[in-house]
Amino acid sequence: MHYRLALIGFGGVARALVEILRNKGNELPQKEGLELSVVAVSDLKLGMAEDPDGLDLAALAELPNEPGALAALSGGSAEPDNEAAIKRSNADIVVEATFTNPETGEPALSHCRWALESGKHVVTTNKGPVALAAAELTEKAEAKGLAFLYEGTVMSGTPVIRTAEQSLAGCHIAGFRGILNGTANFVLGQVESGMSFDDAIALAQSEGYAEADPTADIGGSDVLMKVVILARALFGQDVVASGVPCRGITGLSEAEIRAAKAEGHRWKLLEQSILRRNRKGVSPARV
Repeated sequence: MHYRLALIGFGGVARALVEILRNKGNELPQKEGLELSVVAVSDLKLGMAEDPDGLDLAALAELPNEPGALAALSGGSAEPDNEAAIKRSNADIVVEATFTNPETGEPALSHCRWALESGKHVVTTNKGPVALAAAELTEKAEAKGLAFLYEGTVMSGTPVIRTAEQSLAGCHIAGFRGILNGTANFVLGQVESGMSFDDAIALAQSEGYAEADPTADIGGSDVLMKVVILARALFGQDVVASGVPCRGITGLSEAEIRAAKAEGHRWKLLEQSILRRNRKGVSPARV
């Protein structure tokens, strides 16, 4: 079975996928009976490249992170065109990995709709469309016999959704609780060690943990979207984000973070367990 991929967004996630395909792609036909090629890439900064026979994975893996860099590839252009890469390409699967807008889900929500309406499967790491429109997108996919998959939206590569749906299918899951945002966790750790909030956030950005605008991570909305996604996946509940209490770590002072550590405690941004009847929401907790 040969699947052709269109990559929408070419940041860390998509680049890692290309590197895996470059390094391990030859093993897939023998191990899984599966062959994957990348026929289109579109990125807001890098431009667009398209080849119905498959783009050069080595060239993609080594692509510099510079404006218009995709223009150097065969079939490349300095101008991005996400809609064309989705609708016009001969891709079977659209891999949506653009930035997340927690309020509207755009532009990723439109990307998912275009793909499904064009008869293409969707795999996304984008929390916005799933948190805001999972029911709609799942219904569109099922009506056309397509897949709408979003394991990577929560806990990155840790298969929490698949584990719940498959390995724990016979279990009653009463609730969940944990740390769902690595950036906030990193920042809290740096502040504990004496760094200021601003410097810790800047370090997280330079290390690639935090976005240029860290509001979603520090303010808690990133965790909130993950909570909504998990509530649907684990309990079958369509939870409205606005109905879930949410506080980030901005209300904590540097002094109280360090004082907690001195007393053998830690401040963590926790999802404080969404239960079927008991929604405690997202907030910092001293543990």
